[in-house]
Formats: sequence, structure tokens, C-alpha cells
Amino acid sequence: MTAGRAPAFNEVIHAPLRLRICGLLRSVDELEFSVVRDALAIDDAKLSKHIKVLTDAGFVSLRKERSASRADSRRLTWVKLTPVGSTAVEAHLAALTAIANGADFDALPGQA
Repeated sequence: MTAGRAPAFNEVIHAPLRLRICGLLRSVDELEFSVVRDALAIDDAKLSKHIKVLTDAGFVSLRKERSASRADSRRLTWVKLTPVGSTAVEAHLAALTAIANGADFDALPGQA
């Protein structure tokens, strides 16, 4: 199991790009939107779509701030896992580990 969390498979997190977003965010306080975009090699629209799903689920929060290095009023968007999101990611990773180790998928908590 990951970090002692009870396994709980999460369909929202499991989508490949959302899982990768959560993977990037789980070990940092927050990342700037463009850093996430570039790390995943995707466009702004695709990243925005997946971040919206994670935000709507309460797993990610956004913070906007004015860029000190720019003369215009463009704002930077910072992305971070919420405490609920962090718990859900760790539980999902625990579920994936349990599945990889041969656990009975139907016996995992959080399964309907």
C-alpha cells in the first residue's frame, strides 16, 4: 500500500492524463500551469479540461497571481492538490499497487 492508505480506486484520478497531473503534483506544494503543460507535452486546452475535472471533484485547487516578470497584466495560474485530492491520490495508488500484487479487485474498498 502507498503511505498506509486504504486502497480506493478512483475513476476521476485514473484517466491517464489526470493520473499524470496528480503524479506531478503529489510531491510539490504547487506547480505553475505552464510547467505542468510542458512536463506532460500537451496543449493548454487539454490541460485545462483535465484540471477542471479534478477541480470539480475537489482534488485540485487553482491560484492566480500577476506575473512579476511581465509588463502586461497576464496572470500566472498555480495548480496544487487539495488535502482531499492528496488523500484520494494516495488511496488510488494503493489500489493500483494492490491490483498489481494480485488483490481481488472486487474486495477493494470504494468499489461498487
